[in-house]
Amino acid sequence: MESARIVGALARYTRDFALAEDVAQEALAEALVGWETGGVPDNPTTWLLAVGRRRAIDAFRRRSGRDERYALLARDLDESTPGADVLFDPDAIDDDVLTLMFTACHPVLSKEARIALTLRVVGGLTSDEIAKAFLVPVSTVQARITRAKKTLAAAQVPFAVPEPRERAERLGSVLSVVYLIFTEGSSASGGEEWIRSDLAQEARRLARVLTRLAPEPEVFGLLALLELTAARFPARLDEHGRPVLLEEQDRRRWDRSAIRRGRAALAREVAAGRGLGPYGLQASIAECHALAPSVGETDWDRIVLLYEALGQIAPSPVVDLNRAVAVAMASGPASGLQMVDEIRERDGLTETHLLPAVRAELLARLGRRSEAREEYLRAAALCGNAAERGILEAKAAQY
Repeated sequence: MESARIVGALARYTRDFALAEDVAQEALAEALVGWETGGVPDNPTTWLLAVGRRRAIDAFRRRSGRDERYALLARDLDESTPGADVLFDPDAIDDDVLTLMFTACHPVLSKEARIALTLRVVGGLTSDEIAKAFLVPVSTVQARITRAKKTLAAAQVPFAVPEPRERAERLGSVLSVVYLIFTEGSSASGGEEWIRSDLAQEARRLARVLTRLAPEPEVFGLLALLELTAARFPARLDEHGRPVLLEEQDRRRWDRSAIRRGRAALAREVAAGRGLGPYGLQASIAECHALAPSVGETDWDRIVLLYEALGQIAPSPVVDLNRAVAVAMASGPASGLQMVDEIRERDGLTETHLLPAVRAELLARLGRRSEAREEYLRAAALCGNAAERGILEAKAAQY
């Protein structure tokens, strides 16, 4: 949970992105050994930062031609020196996370490498989780991350939030990272828990910071999407922590404050008069759900139109699949199933459980029980999250 802040603080301290991650890992390795015998310290984050800083000094000592810099860093070890505790300033550490994101999203990296590296270092996602988010093999993600670190080191990219004129070219990647971190938090791709609230909350915090740092319309669109989606979190789990699907949720439990914040952020993007971007369109879809008294009373025709617009400016198989679901709700399951089958033939989506899960639901609504059961089981086999897999297996057992 603290890895991004620790790496960010150490990157500010060392001015070396790759070294910061290396020494953070060394500190963690030392903690795994030392804490087992000596106990967990009162402030684990401070302990890890202190060890990481010392490991960084060791690294500088081993490097030739760094005597002057090493002496400067070594003097900082004297805790009585004025300003020596700046590394441990909680507010500064929070700022470091955003700086870390802009550093990882430097234009010397490809778009795919920027997002993969930032999700790994800032979001704390595993290579497997990132691969599922991108619908690519794990080996591809690992190669991207390795190359990205080497490229940043070779280009001597500074650890700093860029000047305003330079932010625009990195902002798109930063927004993508925040969105993907939230998506993993909202519906975890693996593990036992369906919602990883720590990731989702961190993504919302970063989005709020971005609205102050770069108050562009689509930044508000992203914040709106995150707030409106997170508003449903209180109703997405029952008292035993089991997932509750949208049609079964008690909408009285939805966070009305988050809905108001989300709608206010969406209004900021609309007021800019530039048209809605991908995040704004998704936020508008989330707003339709937030305002509807029930699934049956949702404005599905508007949602279909919004997905059609989203497919034009940010096409993807998942957007097409979501549009098919909306069409099924607006025009009947047969129409939705036809679209799903077309997506399966065209795009496959063979690495994710999403398509068979949607297809199973539509087949069930059409009364094709045996086919629905097969699709539910296929989706369960592909699903990496235990909680969501349990839902799919329970549905299969009904047929």
